[in-house]
Amino acid sequence: MENDAYGISRWGDGLIGVLTNGNVCLHDPLSTDASPVDLAEVIQKLERRGIQTPVLLRVSNFLEHRIRAINEGFRKAIEQVSYQGDYRGVFPIKVNQQAHVVERVSEYGEEFYFGLEVGSKAELLIALSQNIHPQGLIICNGYKDSEFIRLALLSTKLGMRTVIVMESVRELRLIIEVSKKLGIPPTLGVRVKLANVVSGNWAATSGDRSSFGLSIAQVMEVVETLRKEDLLDCLVLQHSHLGSQVPNMVEIRKFAQEASRLFIEIAKLGANLKFLDLGGGLGVDYTGENSSSANSINYSLEEYCYSLVETVCFEMNDAGVSHPCIVTESGRACVAQSSMLIFSVLESTSYERDEIILAEKDDHPLLRSLIEISDSLERESLLESLNEATYYRDELRALFRRGRLSLPVLARAERAHQKTLGQIRKMMDDLDEMEWSDELNLRVQGMADIYHCNFSLFQSLPDVWAIDQLHPIIPITRLHEKPDRNAVLCDVTCDSDGRIDRFVVADGVADCLPLHSLNEDEEYYLGAFFVGAYQETLGDLHNLFGDTNVVTIRLENSGDFEILDEVEGDTVAQVLSYVEYEPKRLLERFKARAEDAVKEHGATLDELKELVSTYRESLQGYTYYESD
Repeated sequence: MENDAYGISRWGDGLIGVLTNGNVCLHDPLSTDASPVDLAEVIQKLERRGIQTPVLLRVSNFLEHRIRAINEGFRKAIEQVSYQGDYRGVFPIKVNQQAHVVERVSEYGEEFYFGLEVGSKAELLIALSQNIHPQGLIICNGYKDSEFIRLALLSTKLGMRTVIVMESVRELRLIIEVSKKLGIPPTLGVRVKLANVVSGNWAATSGDRSSFGLSIAQVMEVVETLRKEDLLDCLVLQHSHLGSQVPNMVEIRKFAQEASRLFIEIAKLGANLKFLDLGGGLGVDYTGENSSSANSINYSLEEYCYSLVETVCFEMNDAGVSHPCIVTESGRACVAQSSMLIFSVLESTSYERDEIILAEKDDHPLLRSLIEISDSLERESLLESLNEATYYRDELRALFRRGRLSLPVLARAERAHQKTLGQIRKMMDDLDEMEWSDELNLRVQGMADIYHCNFSLFQSLPDVWAIDQLHPIIPITRLHEKPDRNAVLCDVTCDSDGRIDRFVVADGVADCLPLHSLNEDEEYYLGAFFVGAYQETLGDLHNLFGDTNVVTIRLENSGDFEILDEVEGDTVAQVLSYVEYEPKRLLERFKARAEDAVKEHGATLDELKELVSTYRESLQGYTYYESD
């Protein structure tokens, strides 16, 4: 791929590409002969249907592919290692609770006996309504009250393989109590804290100081309680959680080894263990760096599967224990790549200017010196020139603060400084990067453009704000043109934190994103990719920006697509109701106030009618910027 300024060839994983016309395209991983689908054309067709951006676009082919790839990866590993047990994957509903996602996970996973993991009563209700294969597992984690436990126990009467994983000793007592009342023996799992601590953003969820699970001493107490109650045969699953997005394969192997040793020892105590649940951890290479950094991974899916199976196999063989069924809860790896957020750029703010600024007879000496810099720039002294320009500009600002400089003169000084900065940046483009000084590069990058975009960071990309998660962001058109601007992104919220200033680029991660100058009367769209995990339900209503429009498509071999699902984004009225306002009541109060204005301020009846009509229409409008 020529001029791959965004590193698409590294992180795109064969799903994302670029057409000869410069538009981003989507490749169907389920059909190597299929024509690529032009993403810009997808957005144009959606807009003709009245579906405006920002829009969350889900691609069902990507989701089906990932489920197949994970299951196929374990099948091959089991065959290569001569492992005698099976594999059962489960999807943690918390990763993406949206109905159309969970339903398709269940549909695409049925042939692989793919199950679901739940951590609340609401999620259990979702799981029990899905068409899961009878051999698939429903694994119940999290803290459970008697109603949760009762529902899980009763579901086994429908032929469901529902496993109640104990999170505490107290919980076991409640499970036994409800089980006796119903006369239904429980199918139990035990969540054990392991000593190994992993790296990455979720390191705190691993190790013996993690939030969930039982210590070794508590595991012994559980085993003895079950033995006393003659329920030890009901303990069929051991669960340990490595964490989310684990970047290092060595850590994954050590974790699997420790989990296997615990499995062996608990089995020796008489437990009827059949399933070894190794939890989550399988990461996504968001940056394409193939490294053990927080937003990358240093292993492939195939290596992950092989390493887990081989490690478990070795430990079980060494102990003479039958091979258990391996279970993983790979939520992020299932769904992250299947969704992308597409949004438009509304306008840009540049700290550079390209105009002729001439010194005038009565100019302040500092302003004259500042203007003259642009006429004497040399490649060898760009940093010195930038230092001088910044000094003169700052001194002129100080004079303005002390009342010794007028606003028009200060405006000329700002424009002169911006002109010099623009000239320096253009000259840097003609230099080899080895000729840049680190300080010059840092200073110029720090004055990048601001591209103001039609989305809410807090609603659609909350992990970017909360934990510095990186999602690849690229323009979806004009990729055959060399980007001529460097920018950071700001959203439409009135919050200084609604800003993205770390990006995936060709050579790693940068503080600004290469973009194109905006053309008048031409929409410029950006796409944030691999946002299918966690982002949707973690989003909040900052400034009352609600859910975006959501569309699920299926790529067709012809290069076209089929719309499978369409969910309209929140209206203003819906969002207001979330924060305890009654839209009908608001309209009534506004109408009363408007009618008073006719009497007190001379508004006409036609103006009253238009005002109330506009208010009513706004209540039913999209919470984001709407194009006319």
